[in-house]
Amino acid sequence: MAPPVASNTTTNIITSGLVKAKTLPRRAYITFLAGNGDYWKGVVALAKGLRKVKSVYPLVVAILPDVPTEHRQKLISQGCIIREIEPLHPPENQTQFAMAYYVINYSKLRIWEFVEYSKMIYLDGDIQVFDNIDHLFDLPDGNFYAVMDCFCEPNWKNSPQYKIGYCQQSPQKVDWPEQELGPKPPLYFNAGMFVFEPNLSTYYDLLESVKTTPPTLFAEQDFLNMFFKDIYKPIPTEYNLILAMLWRHPENVDLEKVKVVHYCADGSKPWRYTGEEKNMDREDIKMLVKKWWDIYNDETLDYWRICGHSMATQFTPPTLKVTKSGRRCVTAPSAA
Repeated sequence: MAPPVASNTTTNIITSGLVKAKTLPRRAYITFLAGNGDYWKGVVALAKGLRKVKSVYPLVVAILPDVPTEHRQKLISQGCIIREIEPLHPPENQTQFAMAYYVINYSKLRIWEFVEYSKMIYLDGDIQVFDNIDHLFDLPDGNFYAVMDCFCEPNWKNSPQYKIGYCQQSPQKVDWPEQELGPKPPLYFNAGMFVFEPNLSTYYDLLESVKTTPPTLFAEQDFLNMFFKDIYKPIPTEYNLILAMLWRHPENVDLEKVKVVHYCADGSKPWRYTGEEKNMDREDIKMLVKKWWDIYNDETLDYWRICGHSMATQFTPPTLKVTKSGRRCVTAPSAA
């Protein structure tokens, strides 16, 4: 996320970052925020993390109308581009088939409408980037890129994969019994991080499909896996390390190579971390939580400080602009 940060050269970096970004294709990172809870802390840390690794692309935050002004101000003061979207619900707002707190995540489908960007990388608010991943924007067009998920968590207990002990992360351990269960399931990705191309045709197809697709356990993640199964291309685990991989499939994890960490395991949210939940007293978990806090608390990464003015303490609420499509947006300082 621009501008990059380096000691003693702030002015030159901002200037060069602006010049460089203006010559780049329209690309951006994007995350999603809803409600008045504490997830804004994760988004602030993500913005600072992208700045720390010297990304040249901005962070767009797709927010629902219920995000309070105070939280919007915090994000804008960190250089985020705020885009308000309308909630999107599954058929008849059904939640009995899905985890209720996942249902609001269907609203993430609105990001396919952001066609002013040619390619975007979606990151959940409980993700942190510890190494530059801008090169993922150069992956060949026409595909959906994400990291494969794990079927070994108890949340999957009702699935045939979990019942027979099969996991796509280590398929050699248990063969899939095709004679009993039919063809092997298609590869399944975690939707906390993915590379995609905004497209209005795709957007409208997504909206129509939601109307006729009953929610399942993992809500929009299941839906996206169904919708993009034919163009899904796996990328290495290092681009979305789900913390449960540390104890479920340690043979597939090399922490020295990990670029993106997803704090999605129970008890792992750094801003709520107590270390008391199951698996949370591990030394590798403690180390990764500390790395998150180091970035969150690093004042040299604050965008408003880099810009040389007190955006954090003296801020005028922005004027929302209505686009032709009816979306409201707020533009924030950005180098791209």
